[in-house]
Amino acid sequence: MPMSWFLLSLALGRSPVVVSLERLVEPHDTARCSVGLSCHLWDGDVLCLPGSLESAPGPVLVPTSLQTELVLRCPQETDCALCVRVVVHLAVHGGWEEHGEGERSDSKLQEPRNASLLAQVVLSFQAYPTTRCALLEVQVPAVLVQPGQSVGSAVFDCFEAGLGAEVRIWSYTQPRYQKELNLTQQLPALPWLNVSADGDNVRLVLDVSEEQDFGLLLYWDQVQGPLKPWKYKNLTGPQTITLNHTDLFPCLCIQVWPLEPDSVRTSFCPFREDPRAHRNLWHIARLHVPSSGIWQLDAPCSLLAKVALCWQAPDQGPCQPLVPPMLQENVTVNMPHEFQSVRGHPNLCVQVSSWEKVQFQECLWADSLGPFKDDMLLVEMRTGLNDTSVCALESSGCTALPSNTSTRAAHLGEQLLQDFRTHQCVQLWKDDNLGALWACPMDKYIHKRWVLVWLVCLLLAAALFFFLLLKKDRVKAAPRIRTALLLHSAEGAGYEHLVGALASALSQLPLRVAVDLWSRRELSAHGALAWFHGQRRRTLQEDGVVVLLFSPAAVAQCQQWLQHQTVGPGPHDALASWLSCVLPDFLQGRAAGRYVGVYFDGLLHPEAVPAAFRAAPLFSLPSQLPGFLDVLQGGCARLPGRPADRAERVAQALQSALDSCALQSGTPGYGEAWNPGPYPAPK
Repeated sequence: MPMSWFLLSLALGRSPVVVSLERLVEPHDTARCSVGLSCHLWDGDVLCLPGSLESAPGPVLVPTSLQTELVLRCPQETDCALCVRVVVHLAVHGGWEEHGEGERSDSKLQEPRNASLLAQVVLSFQAYPTTRCALLEVQVPAVLVQPGQSVGSAVFDCFEAGLGAEVRIWSYTQPRYQKELNLTQQLPALPWLNVSADGDNVRLVLDVSEEQDFGLLLYWDQVQGPLKPWKYKNLTGPQTITLNHTDLFPCLCIQVWPLEPDSVRTSFCPFREDPRAHRNLWHIARLHVPSSGIWQLDAPCSLLAKVALCWQAPDQGPCQPLVPPMLQENVTVNMPHEFQSVRGHPNLCVQVSSWEKVQFQECLWADSLGPFKDDMLLVEMRTGLNDTSVCALESSGCTALPSNTSTRAAHLGEQLLQDFRTHQCVQLWKDDNLGALWACPMDKYIHKRWVLVWLVCLLLAAALFFFLLLKKDRVKAAPRIRTALLLHSAEGAGYEHLVGALASALSQLPLRVAVDLWSRRELSAHGALAWFHGQRRRTLQEDGVVVLLFSPAAVAQCQQWLQHQTVGPGPHDALASWLSCVLPDFLQGRAAGRYVGVYFDGLLHPEAVPAAFRAAPLFSLPSQLPGFLDVLQGGCARLPGRPADRAERVAQALQSALDSCALQSGTPGYGEAWNPGPYPAPK
């Protein structure tokens, strides 16, 4: 079977994934045997007549197994044919029969037990439209004749076949002593093309000889109409082409041919069973409605799918298939379709399903007839020559009418049947043998129910309105809790104890107090600068107040910051952080109503507070506690209790801390008790 040298030479490349084929120069069939055996091939073919089984008279030579191998028969350098080499493995079958004592004396009747064996082995080959039979004579020397033992093999070159052909090979002896051996093999369509996965991509390796020009066409093999080209290239071998996995479809095929006159084109469709290709096909397919009642499924390949009408209720539940009484139909892609004898309705939709799964759904009259209607679909089924049954299609199934169930259709069963009998329902489809579909309007039943619902709602609304009027004067807003953020400097353990006592006393008023002493874990996790910025922003957004606690160390560091924009070495990272947060508000005149300055009695003179911070009210504690508490209260509701009592509770908490701080530092005046009396105005 000669063919273009191009198609066969492609199998001889150096690609590691393509096996090179042996080339035979001899134009005629040949046979050879393994060592120890002798072979002779009869000229020409013989008749393929296996004959009937016969009993072996003694040891006989029979085939035990078959092997095949693809080779090339090339009588000329550019004229090759694909050929199937057959290897027959042989063994000795049976043995000498034992004779009686009298029979052993008759030498004329006794078979020689030290003679060689000669067998005629037939090889029958079939590959449409070719059928051939070749005969080999194989002789085995007596020394190898051992019953049940393999003696070697015979090799036949060769039976020609075409690319992609299915070949069948039989082997038996003449006469035939056992059932014939048989072998069926599918030859590769393109032995020089390999398809492999490369991650998300697919690699097409075309092992074409160097400087060989060939054409490559990637196309979609469609059932309806001619093939649809996708990509075409003229290439020179060898080539590796990469395809994205999203480009794979079951009908994607590859066609290759040499760029020569009258060349043979070879096609290969390797993705017909690829799961990725089938997923991609459904992903790219589209169902659309070009005009009212007309639907079309567009896809590059044919799809194994069914289409049916369904009824979509306004509640957006699942679309109910109308099968039965209507029948499903096979889908033909890329062609417009319509359901015959169906009257348009906005609730009628088309469903495309595959393997019991709904893939697409579109409503056929949505554009022309508007939104869904609250109609009840009645299904009339033929049960006999003159008998019919009626059921109402609901999400739970088709409810027979009349019915004692608790569904919506069952409650209105008698009314729906009356509308059906008096032709108040609209017939959408009818088949004399299967039944009919009817759409019954539900507006009149819904209107009756909604009138009662609206009356009940109006009564409830009126009752609620009068109740609110009665309770209007009794409703009071809950007092709003204001936030106070305390900012201080690192002044030692005694001072921190004093700041903590102030924070604890204020939190009992009630106020939401924020201070770094209570948030050391957050301060460590986020950093001082981020924590102070966040707390300041939150406090001011909630209409709170920021309290600046001035101490000698804080004043000194503030002066240094105002002069050099930094603080000296020491435990003042927190001070530097909150100074960078609040100082811009003072410099830009935004401090009023947002900040309050505080220093403790006997610890600092008011004139020591930097002038830049005097834009905010400044209080000395505990001597000016009432005024300080009024500023903290701001525009919120009045705090519970008398102002003097609140000041007394805070003063007592501060006094103990001040005494402790005085004992640790030895500062005079700390231990003097606070005597409530006239309070000077804040400076």
